[in-house]
Amino acid sequence: MAKNPKLIAVTSGKGGTGKSSICYGIGYTLAKQGNRTLIIELDFGLRCLDIMFGMSGRVDYDLGDVLSGKRQILDAVVTVPSASNLSILCAPKDAFMKVTAEQVVEICRNIRKYFDYIIIDTGAGINSHVFDIVEQANLILVVTTPDPICIRDATMMSDEFYKRGNKRQRLIVNKLSPNDLKSGMITNLDDIIDTVGIQLLGVIPEDYALKESTGKGTVLPTNAPSLAAFDAISKRLMGDQIPLVIK
Repeated sequence: MAKNPKLIAVTSGKGGTGKSSICYGIGYTLAKQGNRTLIIELDFGLRCLDIMFGMSGRVDYDLGDVLSGKRQILDAVVTVPSASNLSILCAPKDAFMKVTAEQVVEICRNIRKYFDYIIIDTGAGINSHVFDIVEQANLILVVTTPDPICIRDATMMSDEFYKRGNKRQRLIVNKLSPNDLKSGMITNLDDIIDTVGIQLLGVIPEDYALKESTGKGTVLPTNAPSLAAFDAISKRLMGDQIPLVIK
């Protein structure tokens, strides 16, 4: 049993950055590398992990059942068929159910001995509710796309964490396409890193295979560019010195 699992919060300043896909990819590759991994879905309005992992209609209980006291936590934790080391705890079916930071901490405390990594898929947006939950993590992954609006929101979110004294942040740039550079929307990656002000952890290329796999609930093909990027990020999280994978 794990004694000190790493608690990782994945968050973003606005919706549409692909935050859940990041959780999907990092969770899958961490598990494939031998780590007992759990993804807790807190984005109540956009419950999707069951679909992404090909488990739609096969999840009997979720976080809502745990919060309401109807079920114990382990009753609602489901193992992903494609990765025996990977489990998910899906968001409630009720999109308006509330959860507090204290409840998240208690859930993680009660289940942490079973996992090496716990990934929290937070709700998007800059609000105190998200900050209170995310600040409980050992590491905060701030997700942005090359879109200037997303970059600004990521910057605002990172600045607020710094104001609160939280420096445990890393940046993930998602959906990077060669067209982003050709169009002049961004000059280079350094511009994004300098603007947001967080050390870069990884870059996920725009990849139709990832979109198709998460939509159909199938495993990412081994030749998918995004899989190589997720694999590299996961190894960095484990402490390995892995160069950036950008294709």
